[in-house]
Amino acid sequence: METLNNETEIYKWFRDAMLDLGMSEHLISYARAAVLCLIVLLVAKIAHWIFSKYVVKVIEKALKKTKTKHDDVFIERKLFKNIGNIIPAIVIYTTLNWVFREFDGINNLLHNVVSVYFIIAILLIVQSFLRGLTDIYESFDYSKDRPIRSYVQTIMLLFTIIGILIIVSILFDVKLTKVFTGIGATAAVIMLVFKDTILGFVASIQLSANNMVKPGDWISMPSQGADGTVLEITLNTVKVQNWDKTITTIPTYALVSNSFSNWKGMEESGGRRIKRSINVDMKSVKFCTEEMIEKYGKVHLLNGYMQDKSKEIKQYNESANIDESVFVNGRRMTNLGVFRAYLESYLRQHPKIHDGMTFLVRHLQPNEKGLPIEIYVFSTDQAWSNYESIQADIFDHILAVIPEFELKVFQYPTEVGLAGLS
Repeated sequence: METLNNETEIYKWFRDAMLDLGMSEHLISYARAAVLCLIVLLVAKIAHWIFSKYVVKVIEKALKKTKTKHDDVFIERKLFKNIGNIIPAIVIYTTLNWVFREFDGINNLLHNVVSVYFIIAILLIVQSFLRGLTDIYESFDYSKDRPIRSYVQTIMLLFTIIGILIIVSILFDVKLTKVFTGIGATAAVIMLVFKDTILGFVASIQLSANNMVKPGDWISMPSQGADGTVLEITLNTVKVQNWDKTITTIPTYALVSNSFSNWKGMEESGGRRIKRSINVDMKSVKFCTEEMIEKYGKVHLLNGYMQDKSKEIKQYNESANIDESVFVNGRRMTNLGVFRAYLESYLRQHPKIHDGMTFLVRHLQPNEKGLPIEIYVFSTDQAWSNYESIQADIFDHILAVIPEFELKVFQYPTEVGLAGLS
C-alpha cells in the first residue's frame, strides 16, 4: 500500500512538472512510459552486468577448481553466459504491465517480442548444454566406435522446430494446437524441405548401428572424390580429409545408398595388401638345362629347393622309365618355375612381409601382354609411405633379378608404344 502511495506521489510530481512545461495530458502519458522504459532498460542492463561479472565468474572459477575437466567444457561452450542472457528478459517482462499499463497495444506487442527473445535465449542454452555433453562424451575412447553427434543434432533440431512453432503461435496469436494442425496439413512440404535432414538422420542411425564408419577411419569413395580419414560425422554430412589435405564433404545418406571402402579392417589386421603383377614374355620360358640347374643350385635362396626338386623329378622319371634324352619326355624344371620358387623364398625371408596372412605367387591368365606373375602378400608396415617403399623395393629386385633366370619382361616395342601415343 505504501509503495502504491509513493508511486502515486512520484507520478503526481512528474505530471505537475510536465504540465508546467506546457505538455498535454496525452503526451504526459507517453513521456511517463518513455522514462519508465529507460529506467527498466537500465535496471535490466545492470542486472545482466552483475550476473555476468560476478555470478558467472564465481561459477566458472569454482568449476575450474574441480578435479575433473569435464565441467570446463560448459565454460568453453558459454553455457552460463547464455543463461545470463535471460536476466534482462525476466526484468523487462515483469515490468511491462507497470510501464505500459496505459497502452494495451504496445504492452501486448512488447510481451510478444520479449517472449520470442526468451525462447531464443532458452534455445541457445539448450544448444550450449547439448554441445557440452557431446564434447564430454567424445573425450572418452568408446565414443570413436559409437559417435552421437548426429543424434544430438537431431535433438537440437527438434527443440528448434518446437521453438519456432511456439514463436509462430505467439506472433500470430494462434493456439499451439492449431499450429500443429496446420503443420500436419503441410507435412508433405515439410518432408520436401527437410528431405536431406531426414535421410541424414536415418543414415546416421544405420551407420552407427552397423558400425560401418566412425571418425578416424580411412575410407575411399571414388564417386564422391573421397580418399582419406573421416574427421566428423554429423546429421547431414561426413567430412573426410583426403591424403592431399583437401576436405571432401559427403552427404551422410550417400554412405548408405552408395558403396564405399572402409580400410579399418586392414588397419586392425596388422598387414597391408601388396597385389601387383609383372608380365613375363612367354617366348622366354623354357626347360632348364644341366648348366642352368647347377647355376641355380648355387643361389642361396634356391639351394634347398633345387636339391629337393631335382631328387623328386629324378625319382619320378626313373620309376616311369622315361627317356630323358628327349626334352619333352617326363618331368623337367622350367626357368619360370624356378623363378617363381625364388620369389616365394625371397618374400618369405623378407622382414617386412607378414607370414600369418595370405601369401601367393601365382600365374594369371595369359594375354597379349604376356604371362602375368602376381605377387599377393601383405606387408607388416601399414604406413602409406613405408608401404610404398616396401612394394617398390620388392619389384626393383624382381626386375633386376629376372634376367638371371633367362626370362624377359614383356613390354611393347618402342615404335609400337610411340604409335599408341600418337
